[in-house]
Amino acid sequence: MFEEALISAARVSRAWPFQEAMKLAKRFNGSKPGGAPVLFETGYGPSGLPHIGTFQEVLRTTLVRRAYEIVAAEGGAPAPTRLVAFSDDMDGLRKVPDNVPNRDLLASHLGKPLTRIPDPFGTHESFAHHNNARLRAFLDSFGFEYEFVSASDRYNSGAFDEALKQVLRKYDAIMDIMLPTLRAERQATYSPVLPVSPTSGVVLQVPVEVVDAEAGLVRFTDETGEVVEQSILGGNAKLQWKVDWAMRWYALGVDYEMCGKDLTDSVTQSGRIVQVLGGRKPEGMIYELFLDANGEKISKSKGNGLSIEEWLTYGSEESLGHYIYANPKSAKSLHVGVIPRAVDEYWQFRAAIPGQEWDKRLGNPAWHLLHAMGNDDGAGDSLPVSFGLLLNLVGVLGAGATHQQVWNYLGNYIGDAVPDDHPDLFRLVEKALAYNRDFVAPHLKRRAPTAGEAAALRALDAHLATVAEDTPAEDLQNAVYEIGKNPDYGFETLRDWFKALYETLLGSEQGPRMGSFIALYGVANSRRLIAEALAQ
Repeated sequence: MFEEALISAARVSRAWPFQEAMKLAKRFNGSKPGGAPVLFETGYGPSGLPHIGTFQEVLRTTLVRRAYEIVAAEGGAPAPTRLVAFSDDMDGLRKVPDNVPNRDLLASHLGKPLTRIPDPFGTHESFAHHNNARLRAFLDSFGFEYEFVSASDRYNSGAFDEALKQVLRKYDAIMDIMLPTLRAERQATYSPVLPVSPTSGVVLQVPVEVVDAEAGLVRFTDETGEVVEQSILGGNAKLQWKVDWAMRWYALGVDYEMCGKDLTDSVTQSGRIVQVLGGRKPEGMIYELFLDANGEKISKSKGNGLSIEEWLTYGSEESLGHYIYANPKSAKSLHVGVIPRAVDEYWQFRAAIPGQEWDKRLGNPAWHLLHAMGNDDGAGDSLPVSFGLLLNLVGVLGAGATHQQVWNYLGNYIGDAVPDDHPDLFRLVEKALAYNRDFVAPHLKRRAPTAGEAAALRALDAHLATVAEDTPAEDLQNAVYEIGKNPDYGFETLRDWFKALYETLLGSEQGPRMGSFIALYGVANSRRLIAEALAQ
């Protein structure tokens, strides 16, 4: 049940999930007629394995779904919704993926529906069944709530038959929409319907003549050169992509589906086609695509992107969700360098939730992520040590640092440094070790201090010689400030002093609050770092 203050704030919130949800609320003038659930859909092409794009689309759709349940709530009860994860597994295999075994096996079945091709992994009844299982395991691992729907199941069972007949009834009107969008040579061979060859089982790209729309009969020339009359019902045909998308919206009654900017034209044409069929174009959002570290569009064939496995090696699931949440209509770089900041930003937002009024809370990415996954109780949790500080500690310890070593140092900073009491921090220590090993340690190089910097470092060392190991981080930070502000050491700004500390002690251009680092690493250990820097 939702309280009235939440519902009222949600309906005027400027957070993008609520803005999208309000489009749906206006579509139905409140809630869907008859109390029927609003249907959200995401699509998946099982010719390849699930990837970060799959995750972001399901996550963003789930955020809008949960937002709609609030804005359309009646009597405090959430509005009913469903989320369908649709697998386009009736599609013909166009090329053999690079990342599968037994590629020759797949090559011998090119053009056939993905559910009618043997599984090269040898674990499922078809290639599509294998990839669908991977998709479901992938989504389940993140805790998404969804219904899985297979295109092949719908085509083969006859569930799409009535919609397919409607495509034949409206064949000419659909051609009038599609032909002007095609090149002249493609116009000559284009058909909204792709019959399955009765001889080879391949999904054919051939012109089709409608013989009897009510019976689902069409006429076409098979690969053998024979003219064939064949029903398109019961799995004997597949629709072209844009027509198929529209037919799916029509047959399932989809109310909301988002997509990437590369499908903008498809949304336009499919939207016109679903209206011709007698349905209604879903609401939706067109989001921008991810870019690599060089600002280039990520391509699976180029391999220039960051995989979800790579992100989860160096960062948390929540941090990935946080990064994906922000500004979906702006292109964002997706590379390992963005992970540390995403981790710390997520925890900063999460810790802030309890102290925020509803208007601010509903603009908080962490609130949306927790609510989407049914983890509202996690609001207000915080990390005793930031991920950035962990990385600095691990960087000083070196590429060979161990989990136990890190926890030994954490004991300097938090009173109960027991992994079981800090499970989120425990997982992040492992990721910090991996990030340091692969991306930080190979590039760390501590430079020698200048004369002025050396004098300041000696002053810091002299101060540390007078304090206890358990001196609070804030007291240590104040001491660092005072030394940096002393005109005798020649720093124009405090930033110059901090930069000198990072480069001479940590071997990095950026770093943490030095008071926090000294408290974590230990006063005596920090003095040894200073001695090593001065020895240069």
